[in-house]
Amino acid sequence: MGSRVVALLFLLGCFFSEGSEGLTFSSRLIHRFSDEAKGFWVSRNVALAGDLWPKVGSLEYIEMLIRNDLKRHRRKLGSQTQLLFPSEGSRTFSYGNEFDWLHFTWIDIGTPKVSFLVALDTGSDMLWVPCDCIQCAPLSASYYNALDRDLNEYKPSLSTTSRRLNCSHELCTSRPNCKSLNETCPYSESYYSENTSSSGFLVEDKMILASPSMHGTENVVQASVVMGCGRKQSGSYLDGAAPDGLMGLGPGSLSVPSLLSKAGLTKNSFSICFDENSSGSILFGDQGFGPQQSTPFLPVGERGTYVTYSIGVESCCIGSSCLKLSGFQALVDSGASFTFLPTDVYNKVVLEFDEQVNAEKIGPMAGWKYCYTARSMELHEIPTMKLTFAMNKSLVIHNPIYSVPANSGIAFCLALQPFDGDYGVIGQNFMTGYRMVFDRENLKLGWSTSNCKERGESVEVHLAPPPNAKSPKPLPTNEQQHFPNTPPVSPAVAGRTSSKSSAVSSPQNSFMHSVMSSLLHVLLICLFVSTI
Repeated sequence: MGSRVVALLFLLGCFFSEGSEGLTFSSRLIHRFSDEAKGFWVSRNVALAGDLWPKVGSLEYIEMLIRNDLKRHRRKLGSQTQLLFPSEGSRTFSYGNEFDWLHFTWIDIGTPKVSFLVALDTGSDMLWVPCDCIQCAPLSASYYNALDRDLNEYKPSLSTTSRRLNCSHELCTSRPNCKSLNETCPYSESYYSENTSSSGFLVEDKMILASPSMHGTENVVQASVVMGCGRKQSGSYLDGAAPDGLMGLGPGSLSVPSLLSKAGLTKNSFSICFDENSSGSILFGDQGFGPQQSTPFLPVGERGTYVTYSIGVESCCIGSSCLKLSGFQALVDSGASFTFLPTDVYNKVVLEFDEQVNAEKIGPMAGWKYCYTARSMELHEIPTMKLTFAMNKSLVIHNPIYSVPANSGIAFCLALQPFDGDYGVIGQNFMTGYRMVFDRENLKLGWSTSNCKERGESVEVHLAPPPNAKSPKPLPTNEQQHFPNTPPVSPAVAGRTSSKSSAVSSPQNSFMHSVMSSLLHVLLICLFVSTI
């Protein structure tokens, strides 16, 4: 097939190289599913089933075009293109102070499936749930003001798809603590909060996920995940921080994004989104869409490994003032409710904020030192804040304050804390109003302003107009099909004309026009056949 196309292109080149001045040429494009293309196949004695070649313009014809487009995109993007989210929906929730200001989502695990309300944490790797409990948080809804249903405890013996991981498994990082490789792999995870930990043993089971479909329904996906059977919790996990488990989303091999990517179910990426109404969404396999800013992840430690989502902040800006020597390295951590800055950077930021804010300073509140009172109409005068990154990228903080009603109006605090160290932590409050894309495949953090809804909703294609709908708008007239300040051009005039006009075409030009049109026609048919 390739040699035939090359030969035809050679012949066309010969015709163009001599005697082609003053010619125009044109050729009709033949749609691969048109009646003319169908006739071509019939002339080749190829049997065509009716459902493979429906009537042009019919609903079946439109559906066939959509299916073909989807196949085309799958060929371009490969198999790892689906977006996945928990089977109970992509939505995330925050229950405020009762659950330590963390964001949660419902997930289904096991066969038969059992639901768990897990906290989302990009600062750790492991998924664990309360399991065969020795010391776990209360699971009854009556214990919590925010819940309308009881939380669950995982029982490996009741799930037909559950199996324990032995110490010989490649994902068992506690192997040095095992007496035998045939033992069940233990785990013990400690967290940033004081005396907060989870421990137990590792199991493998099915997590029920879903992906959006073309018809507004959801395709169910069962993914194998390795998780902790959390028999014993301590610290804040007993006080409401994560009573029903935690989903670590970090870059480690045990995290759910890593396992989904390794299984070929998604791209090695995910996104989380926090909106102003204490809700949001999570999507596995999401690498972002449309315009978004990004900054690279930084390796950590002497070995230069990507063990956390660490980024480099070049400067902190308050209003129009970008502070000198205010850069730092930051961990992006959805498990942190608020943001921490290195102490020296913190001092510069709060002093500049205090100088610019138009409000009366009051005493500390809820652990924040820089708090103020203001009439509600003065809130718009609070100075803006942003972080800048390499390549002129920036993250504008939509709401750097935390406000509460007060007798004289509104009391608010700058929601920042100092951190004794040379790095900071970007928490949920600085991510609010953005879809944060943790693109592990390309080692970068992306962000774009978002209402947290546009990717979580199913894609639905309407093939028929709704009842009593008006007819679609007609195509624009020739007079309407032009750019501003240019004369209208009929879409039928598509050929290139010679700079030298001629009232009558010569016989030679007419012959060459005919030959080239025929050759172009044959060439396009050949190219069309090669793509079927």
